[in-house]
Amino acid sequence: IVSRDEQYLFLVRVVVPYEGPSSDYVVVKMIPDSRLPPRHLHAVHITKTSAVLKWESPYDSPDQDLLYAIAVKDLIRKSDRSYKVKSCNSTVEYTLNKLEPGGKYHIIVQLGNMSKDSNIKITTVSLSAPDALKIITGNDHVLLFWKSLALKEKYFNESRGYEIHMFDSAMNITAYLGNTTDNFFKISNLKLGHNYTFTVQARCLFGSQICGEPAVLLYDDLGSGGDASAFQAARSTDVAAVVVPILFLILLSLGVGFAILYTKHRRLQSSFTAFANSHYSSRLGSAIFSSGDDLGEDDEDAPMITGFSDDVPMVIARKSFPY
Repeated sequence: IVSRDEQYLFLVRVVVPYEGPSSDYVVVKMIPDSRLPPRHLHAVHITKTSAVLKWESPYDSPDQDLLYAIAVKDLIRKSDRSYKVKSCNSTVEYTLNKLEPGGKYHIIVQLGNMSKDSNIKITTVSLSAPDALKIITGNDHVLLFWKSLALKEKYFNESRGYEIHMFDSAMNITAYLGNTTDNFFKISNLKLGHNYTFTVQARCLFGSQICGEPAVLLYDDLGSGGDASAFQAARSTDVAAVVVPILFLILLSLGVGFAILYTKHRRLQSSFTAFANSHYSSRLGSAIFSSGDDLGEDDEDAPMITGFSDDVPMVIARKSFPY
């Protein structure tokens, strides 16, 4: 009727021949069972190389430190390792480190006296996909290229390399094209009128059990490839590469034109100032122009212009009209 590691409330009263009042409640705490398994074992957070585990003690409020044994079994590499944790808390948290990206593990937690256990299986986060996967078309081939995965993944070594797959939508088949340690891959013998999907990922290990996330690129029979975002980004980049130099040349031409106009304006202004200064007498307070004698005999009939002076009155004639 009762179980270990539980608390119960008991009371007593008469029910025959008449129901009488009950006694006071009595609290009875059962003796903890040291062979019970840890409760509610689960993974709180999983990354590429670590996992945070959390569980509760086999019974509430332990009055002494409990020793837990943690066994980690690598389901791919077929290896084992173990850890020990001591805690008197009702809730225990432990971080497993040195896991492998994309690995699969079976984790067992039990008390140190080899009691019943709790276990879970986890899979760590895989290596991310290579960035900037693009395609260049040739006469009889296409060339895939991408950024090195080692630039953003410290757990990736270039010696591991990459593997390339291709899906032909017309034939509905997927083909493994090969692997490389370079950041490019040449593909030939593509058929006209077929649409292809290429994927590039960190090379799979242990019979394709540990793989990286794939970068995907679409390629149609017109020779344009890329997923929507990558294609738009490449197109925007190409447009910018053409428009920016043109705008720069236009602005440079305008700048040169304004500089030439400004230089000519300054020269004309300087010439006019020099001319005005050479034909103005500060003593007379008037402009001085050449007389008719300097013009030669052929220009006797040419009008002679003299400057105005403040000492000579200027008469303005006005013609009257009869009303």
